[in-house]
Amino acid sequence: MPRTMLTDVRWELLLQVMKSTGRIYDKTEHRMTFEGILYRMRTGIPWRDLPSEFGEWSTVYRRFNLWSKKGILSKLFRSLSSMADLEWVFLDGSIVRAHQHSTGAATESSEQIGKSRGGNSTHVNVATDVLLNTK
Repeated sequence: MPRTMLTDVRWELLLQVMKSTGRIYDKTEHRMTFEGILYRMRTGIPWRDLPSEFGEWSTVYRRFNLWSKKGILSKLFRSLSSMADLEWVFLDGSIVRAHQHSTGAATESSEQIGKSRGGNSTHVNVATDVLLNTK
């Protein structure tokens, strides 16, 4: 079984947020679907490599797309970030190299890929709290 991130208490709080959107009702598989989304975001694996304990990869992917388009994931992540214990905060930043063909497509939105001496790259920052709930 892959490591999960949500305690029962946090899941109940998030489930209330999900229900408040009026678009999601209480289904038992929603927890593992959300855990699958978090797992994929945390590890960066391809959707097809998602462990089967989270459900069928295509179901998790479709639900991720649906919840993203409806703004449900945005609400859930804001709710998760409001639960952070900010007594201690850890920050990290890294420069990520981009593939040489990553900047050729014409798009209307900015891709945030810049030029440096090392080539195409972008800067990624992350902040996390000190708590690691293992319960």
